[in-house]
Amino acid sequence: MFSRPLAKMSLVLSLCLPLAAVGCGGSEKEVKHSTLKPGEMPMGGKWSGVYFSQVYGYLHMTEQGNAVTGAWRNAAGDKWGELAGEADGRLLKYEWSEHTIGGIGAAADRSGKGVFLYTIPKENEPHELVGEWGLGENECCGKWEAVKQMNMEPDPKSVRPDEIEGRVSGGGWDDEGGEGDGGGDADEDMDSGDEGDSGSGSGSDEGGDAPSGEGPGYEPL
Repeated sequence: MFSRPLAKMSLVLSLCLPLAAVGCGGSEKEVKHSTLKPGEMPMGGKWSGVYFSQVYGYLHMTEQGNAVTGAWRNAAGDKWGELAGEADGRLLKYEWSEHTIGGIGAAADRSGKGVFLYTIPKENEPHELVGEWGLGENECCGKWEAVKQMNMEPDPKSVRPDEIEGRVSGGGWDDEGGEGDGGGDADEDMDSGDEGDSGSGSGSDEGGDAPSGEGPGYEPL
């Protein structure tokens, strides 16, 4: 009497169990990869240096062989981050993490992956980074572009918050008298779409900014 219903139930369970990680009938979200391609490093180019973005501020990068590391402070001054990766010619694939100064709990930290392309638009013009970042395993689709500052030496430790800042509960520079760029929520950094990068380094505090993104659902680093 009950054999047919039981058989049907067994069949449904056997089909759903392999999909347990994504839900029966569902599908996993596809990881987004950058479309930026590797190539030879332009003549005279090197990763070490300080790069400025009006949205992300100053990114301090250093290299040893193919290993490249970097650190930044966002324009609002309330977040700082680090990245590390391996260069392949003019392409750098990196992993990043960002921390809210004075923040606590899981929401205070974020991480993901990204890609930078080293470019020299024209001879005798400032070198630039054209990049993308993503959350989690994604490499995109937030935008991060910056202009290299030829008169600055990288100092990654300079972006780290001091002891007093670390005790501030998300107030950032504005609570201390506006030493950093104002600029609203830190979460807006990654959301702000096309950011115009400045080649001169003016208009932002030396604390540096974090990457801002353009992709839907991507909040600023």
